[in-house]
Amino acid sequence: MQKIGVLLLNLGGPERIKDVGPFLYNLFSDPEIIRLPIPIFQKPLAWLISTLRSTKSQKAYLSIGGGSPIRRITEQQARELQSKLRDSGLNATTYIAMRYWHPFTESAIADMKSDGIDQVVVLPLYPHFSISTSGSSFRELKKLRDLDSDFNKIPIRCIRNWFDQPGYLKAMVELISEQILLCNDPTKAHVCFTAHGVPRSYVDEAGDPYKEQIEKCSLLIVQELKSNLKFSNPYTLSYQSRVGPEEWLKPYTEDVLEELGKSNIEELVVVPISFVGEHIETLQEIDIEYKEIAEKAGIKNFRRVKALDTNPTFIKGLNDLVISCLEGPIIDLDQASQLPLKVKLYPQEKWQWGWNNSSEVWNGRVAMIVFLILLIELISGSGPLHKLGIL
Repeated sequence: MQKIGVLLLNLGGPERIKDVGPFLYNLFSDPEIIRLPIPIFQKPLAWLISTLRSTKSQKAYLSIGGGSPIRRITEQQARELQSKLRDSGLNATTYIAMRYWHPFTESAIADMKSDGIDQVVVLPLYPHFSISTSGSSFRELKKLRDLDSDFNKIPIRCIRNWFDQPGYLKAMVELISEQILLCNDPTKAHVCFTAHGVPRSYVDEAGDPYKEQIEKCSLLIVQELKSNLKFSNPYTLSYQSRVGPEEWLKPYTEDVLEELGKSNIEELVVVPISFVGEHIETLQEIDIEYKEIAEKAGIKNFRRVKALDTNPTFIKGLNDLVISCLEGPIIDLDQASQLPLKVKLYPQEKWQWGWNNSSEVWNGRVAMIVFLILLIELISGSGPLHKLGIL
């Protein structure tokens, strides 16, 4: 019987406070997270951002126990899925490849080669495809595969997205309905879907399907709630976790919470729609920051739907995904990592200041010049800023 390796792709996260800085550096070094017209500036800028953000991020992780639980949860998901796949008759072993922290993709590749895997199924733990999540992980895997002649010989099948998978939808409906029924008046509870945001330019300029898939997924869940459980609760969709001054997908979750409070909504069920495991975005951003915003806005009963983690219905859905992938047409890494359009970073037609797409390149160039001047002065210990007493 063929040995099947199921490779789970995820973001990763710092497990200890001292890991926060290096994790942020790895994150912002990825050109799919911050796009620069001059690639040579990527790592210096990543160093600067990670240095400036470390203290704030460390405080956030301290508020949830001192580190991210994402590795532990992903390992639990991997074990549950492996057990389910073997119960289904497959000689399958699961592996984990984190994008920005341990265990990295290189480690998973080494383990699969050592175990003599005959075929690999790549399953991103992102239901919705985005350039910055599944796309980045697929391209990293492809780069490593192209450099490894032994790994290049192993056939690979990829699952690009699965936001409409029945098991996933059913599990989400189960968890949402559980929280709705805990409300004082379940019929009036407002459901707020919140997804991790991406820069607006990804959608408008690169054709990222993320926004469309999030919207379709939300509607599918609402339809399931109505048809199967007879819930007809009002709902909204918003986006969270934006970074920097660039415009991201709107509406922003914090703005939606304030508007709902002004509309006299008293009971709110928040649904983290793009997260399949508890992480900093659910445990700190939603449970602490957004809850505080909501309560200040007048929302009296703030309830948050649990992340899927090892929900049995969800794990069964992942099992079905892998089996369908093995039985269906092959989607290789080239197809999985392909972008709809090429992002146009430059040349810029004219210099326009602001934070819109048309001015983004010039703003980036100016910022890079300022950054280089600052970096040179920090390294050399002399210059006009030192003479003025600024440094």
